[in-house]
Amino acid sequence: MAELRPSGAPGPTAPPAPGPTAPPAFASLFPPGLHAIYGECRRLYPDQPNPLQVTAIVKYWLGGPDPLDYVSMYRNVGSPSANIPEHWHYISFGLSDLYGDNRVHEFTGTDGPSGFGFELTFRLKRETGESAPPTWPAELMQGLARYVFQSENTFCSGDHVSWHSPLDNSESRIQHMLLTEDAQMQPVQTPFGVVTFLQIVGVCTEELHSAQQWNGQGILELLRTVPVAGGPWLITDMRRGETIFEIDPHLQERVDKGIETDGSNLSGVSAKCAWDDLSRPPEDDEDSRSICIGTQPRRLSGKDTEQIRETLRRGLEINSKPVLPPINPQRQNGLAHDRAPSRKDSLESDSSTAIIPHELIRTRQLESVHLKFNQESGALIPLCLRGRLLHGRHFTYKSITGDMAITFVSTGVEGAFATEEHPYAAHGPWLQILLTEEFVEKMLEDLEDLTSPEERLSPHPASLTVPQQRERRGRQPGRVGLVCLQPQPQFKLPKEYSWPEKKLKVSILPDMVFDSPLH
Repeated sequence: MAELRPSGAPGPTAPPAPGPTAPPAFASLFPPGLHAIYGECRRLYPDQPNPLQVTAIVKYWLGGPDPLDYVSMYRNVGSPSANIPEHWHYISFGLSDLYGDNRVHEFTGTDGPSGFGFELTFRLKRETGESAPPTWPAELMQGLARYVFQSENTFCSGDHVSWHSPLDNSESRIQHMLLTEDAQMQPVQTPFGVVTFLQIVGVCTEELHSAQQWNGQGILELLRTVPVAGGPWLITDMRRGETIFEIDPHLQERVDKGIETDGSNLSGVSAKCAWDDLSRPPEDDEDSRSICIGTQPRRLSGKDTEQIRETLRRGLEINSKPVLPPINPQRQNGLAHDRAPSRKDSLESDSSTAIIPHELIRTRQLESVHLKFNQESGALIPLCLRGRLLHGRHFTYKSITGDMAITFVSTGVEGAFATEEHPYAAHGPWLQILLTEEFVEKMLEDLEDLTSPEERLSPHPASLTVPQQRERRGRQPGRVGLVCLQPQPQFKLPKEYSWPEKKLKVSILPDMVFDSPLH
């Protein structure tokens, strides 16, 4: 629960927000991390020392549900000459370390990131006659913050989030988000580390789909060229009724060319998926790799989890060749795009324990495997094949239950334990599948109905969600999933594909199959 009040202070009895003219005594009472971010806000808005602010009544560190202590809301006049309309500018406080006393974030020094290393911002076009900012963006930001705190996944510029619901709970076509650097906010050095500002940009389903098929940064650049779709500062207009491709059909050609040239930089997703070793008898519990064995789920080891996390986070761009990174025992992250290491994900950030030998867990070569996906996960298989493997890359499905993973690799990937001689290999519950270019082309032909032109958008929210975000009811924040889903072909489930000569079987199954504890 939150309340709205002027941000003169972080609490009803605290002093005014410190700025260039604040008395020293007030500054000493103000949390240093909060003080530093307020300083950047005052730089941008010197005439708005006390903006309206949505404040968590019960702070997260006192057991409250909202991770963000505050969301400040400023009125930005824009720049009509540069096609930048007047808008409301929302800025979060709480993903970074505001206090430095370990009440929320562990203090790790001043040189690294503060807390998660970023705060969220959002720019919403001001409607004619609107005298006060709407508060729904604060709830949206709280929903994203809950995802970050509960999953410990961080956001980076270019990421996309499938929300599958109008951001303001209206009938708007703006139902998903991209993330980018804020157009005006500069990184801040606080006493507890560095804070950057990531701006939420509302997009339509078609734009999300293109970001997934190609990359988020490319779509953001296109949005910047269309004033009504964001313009230079990427301002979200919830009344926008057309996609950038409807406004300017030539933009689709640029996306298609980018996909053909670059492929997709989506390197993995959290998903509802499973795999079985068909070369083992079903009663061989020791080596079966379904989601659950009996009533006890099989879990990925911490080392496997961290190697998968590095695979997803860093991609395979090392020494100009696709390379699977070594195991790194740091905190788990979910899906991501190919990008440079960030925050706590760098291989160099954990000294001598960064590399753990594979010999500790036996790697098995399999003769025949059965892959299982829910409908939304299965709809991503063509992207995995066409946008990743045909470009010499990899793609990973990591189960949202955390107990297994499937990584597809091409023949150009180094460091994989699957080989052309043994294309199916398992390291504990982590399966790797190596596919040749010839077989990928064959699979794409056989899987054509997954991306047929007759596909239509699913009207219901995505089923691939962050498990902790299942409480969505009424006007609460929508389901968060960094799974960035494409439109779903509508067909009767279950649906099966089989390549007997390759001893590979793929099934597309209803969600309920994966929700069952005895799958």
